Amino acid sequence: MKIIKHYQNDNPTLYLVPTPIGNLEDITFRALNILKEVDIVFAEDTRTSRKLFTHFDIKTKMDSYHDHNEEQKMNVLIEKLISGKNIALISDAGMPLISDPGYHLVQKAIEKDFNVVALPGANALLPALIMSGIKTQPFVFLGFLDNKIKKRHEMIERVKYYPETLIFYESIHRVKDTVKDLFNVLGDRQFTIAREISKSYEETIRGKLSEYDELKDLKGELVLIVEGYTGELMDDKLTIIEQVDYFIKQGLKKTEAMKKVSQMTQIPKNKIYQEYLHNKIKEE
Repeated sequence: MKIIKHYQNDNPTLYLVPTPIGNLEDITFRALNILKEVDIVFAEDTRTSRKLFTHFDIKTKMDSYHDHNEEQKMNVLIEKLISGKNIALISDAGMPLISDPGYHLVQKAIEKDFNVVALPGANALLPALIMSGIKTQPFVFLGFLDNKIKKRHEMIERVKYYPETLIFYESIHRVKDTVKDLFNVLGDRQFTIAREISKSYEETIRGKLSEYDELKDLKGELVLIVEGYTGELMDDKLTIIEQVDYFIKQGLKKTEAMKKVSQMTQIPKNKIYQEYLHNKIKEE
């Protein structure tokens, strides 16, 4: 096991710096100091970040790092660190790596034994959660659902029996369809949409998934919070075999019962199938 030291060494550092998601006053003094002191800042969109730099008189050199050039630019960033440069990574707004590129870069920097320092700061999902009125812990952050309907339904099916509060990012163009899909798969639950957090026209919409038709046209950035499963859960003292048999007795087919147990226990369906099949063969 590799021991991770919690103090920084003299190696160059990759800083992950959150930036405001609306109100520019949400940036921290430390974030400003880091952005001014590093050798170069890599931004998701240099045009967007240039406004921030101008407002706070940040003169540091800037380059782009986004979904479309991530593979190509990652080596450039690593070479900067190898040459002794300290660099910062920022997204358009909020916390880097949350539904934004950077995960593979952090992995590579760790492999090369560079320092990786994440600054606390602005993000959308936590403010949306704590003002939603829905249970704040535990929660599961799922990011953006898939664009394709079949895959989106499969993703929702996987979390159907999660007791944790569910958090999604969603686009304004799809949110109504997504709330409808959530209702069709999860049943009726409480939800909250937090729109344009920290901006002057911030808005919070609360309701039930069944009210998806009442959603008006929305603009801006959205966070969708959905109540977790509150129905009866299986007795955790029952074995996997006993759980599958329970649902079969309730009238489900064997494959449907296995799927439901998989969803409720988060155990892969193929493992449940193998264990169930092995047990039945032993019984015979």
